[in-house]
Amino acid sequence: MERDDVGPGVREEVAGLGRPIAYLALAEGTPVLDPDRRLVGVVDHVVADVDLDLFHGVVVHTHPLPGAHRYADRDQIAGLHERAVLLAVGVDDLHEPTEPGPPPRDDHPRGPETPLEAGLRRAWDWITGRR
Repeated sequence: MERDDVGPGVREEVAGLGRPIAYLALAEGTPVLDPDRRLVGVVDHVVADVDLDLFHGVVVHTHPLPGAHRYADRDQIAGLHERAVLLAVGVDDLHEPTEPGPPPRDDHPRGPETPLEAGLRRAWDWITGRR
């Protein structure tokens, strides 16, 4: 079903990204584009809990090389497509993975870990090989 309320060229632009895909089909090395469709990096790793079918985000290896790792949580991603990941925010708004503290406990004064904290922890574990 096509939408009639999109502006001229939007269908062609989206078509250039390919069809929308599920996170399970997202391959490492897929280009990552900012909202202006500029290349900012490539997918380094998908952060998800496949057993629970929960997509948390992606670790992006930024360009130009050597680049850095940044974490885009699912709220910062506008779409997953066959040929690119489209961000809803600029690369400067992505999270920098940092060394996490001890695993959170429900009785911790700050309370249980937030979804963003959980995603960043999983991204850091993947980057450092602690999977």
